[in-house]
Amino acid sequence: MNDVLNRYYNIIFLVIIIFYNLVPKKVRPIYLLLSSLFMFFIMSKWLIVFLLISIISVYFSAIFMDNLDARKKEKLKDASDDDKKVIKNKFKSKKRFVLLLCLLINILFLFVFKYLKFFTINTNALLSLFKIDYSFNILKLISPIGISFYTLQMLSYLFDVYSGKISADHNFIRLSLFCSFFPCIMEGPICRYSDTADKIYECNKITYYNLCYGLQRILWGLFKKIVIADRLNILVKTVFNAPSLYNGTTIFIAAVSYTIMLYMDFSGAMDVVVGTGNIFGFSIPENFKQPFFSKNISEFWTRWHISLGTWFKDYIYYPISLSKPMKKITLNLRKKLGNHYGPLLSGTIALLVVWLLNGLWHGAGWTFILFGLYHFLFISIGNITRQSFNKLYVKLNITKSKVLKILQILKTSFFVVIGELIFRSNTVSDAIFMIKKIFTSFGFKSSELSSLGLDIPDVVVLLLALLIVLIISIMKEKNIDVREKISSKNIFIRWLIYYCLIFGIIIFGAFGPGYEPVDPMYADF
Repeated sequence: MNDVLNRYYNIIFLVIIIFYNLVPKKVRPIYLLLSSLFMFFIMSKWLIVFLLISIISVYFSAIFMDNLDARKKEKLKDASDDDKKVIKNKFKSKKRFVLLLCLLINILFLFVFKYLKFFTINTNALLSLFKIDYSFNILKLISPIGISFYTLQMLSYLFDVYSGKISADHNFIRLSLFCSFFPCIMEGPICRYSDTADKIYECNKITYYNLCYGLQRILWGLFKKIVIADRLNILVKTVFNAPSLYNGTTIFIAAVSYTIMLYMDFSGAMDVVVGTGNIFGFSIPENFKQPFFSKNISEFWTRWHISLGTWFKDYIYYPISLSKPMKKITLNLRKKLGNHYGPLLSGTIALLVVWLLNGLWHGAGWTFILFGLYHFLFISIGNITRQSFNKLYVKLNITKSKVLKILQILKTSFFVVIGELIFRSNTVSDAIFMIKKIFTSFGFKSSELSSLGLDIPDVVVLLLALLIVLIISIMKEKNIDVREKISSKNIFIRWLIYYCLIFGIIIFGAFGPGYEPVDPMYADF
């Protein structure tokens, strides 16, 4: 994908913007849809067929469910009280069948492209374990770009129509644009129909203000991605591909570097997406909110990849924890254990399902499943112990202590780094080996940096760039609107900042001899 992105993406993006304003307003949604599909095509070629099938299946399924609701209302008007329950159950069954059929189509695509190889390998291993002389052929398939993102986005629309939160959209262009809008389709965020579909479809003219405002955010994203994330790639790849060659300190530095790299890459990509939305005159939901200021793992996941977390919360966690069997368990346990501990069992069961799916969503591998279980464990422990710790903090009168807050942030960051180490490891055994080494093997020489692909100038650039990101993050955490602050400065100061950012990317960006172009990391998830 590197060649495609490097050669075509930026050029096509500029062409789309240039011609956008020249197209009549009525035609712009079609123009934007065709542009989005073309962008998808250059990255996934014939696999665009599966995107189109998904869009068509969701479009007609939602309309069919809406029509069933309308027919049910007509039937209920003249029905007796005895017949109403029968009618409701009949139409509910039909509606559920439509939902399940559409889910089956879309989840089947996701399974085949993303998980079939993983399940085939493990099935063959299981057959071999039981001495069964048979193995399934392992198919090597290339996934459509962003399939994990656009599938969840379409399913959220489908679930919301099924539950009656929104009505089915009869405008095929608007729904298709919502499902395939090119900035979001590769790495998200996972948008909700009610928040974004109409805004995208409005297709207002690009103004000078929106263009400048959007380009600001795009430049900031490119700075994080190219100057920081891509520079760390060589170090991370070197250590994680041969962990047995390094001591625990070096491995921990690599784990911290990967955590920073992942954040800078993904949040930088989200800056580009949000900035693109700004150019077209609408807001795309934020996907990050200074996650490394979190005081516990649970809070971290409300600040990191926000759209994925809220998707799992709304469509997996709540339906399980609020289901009739779970409500019954919770009611019984409340009487015995109280209001805090009573709901924990049903919540923990739902949380286990969420984190297993969260791990699998990120990738088809045991390291991703272990990554999910790791976070499930620490969030569950936090849920159980939070009340006791809060009482202790009150008793010690340190609830507002800055020292306590810093220690909580450092503790959370450490747990996150270990989680990302598991996430990045090539195998589960590598992950376990590396974690053991972190706690048992110490020592580090600065000369090792050069063997890891970084020299002193690289380290200086990284530290200065990270300091800039930290300062901006602290300002945002204090609810200071940095972009408005910059916009309020005189034109000389504004453009000085812009040029510093542009030339900072050009001069200090990790490209050219010695560097490999790095794909956006979450595009593979």
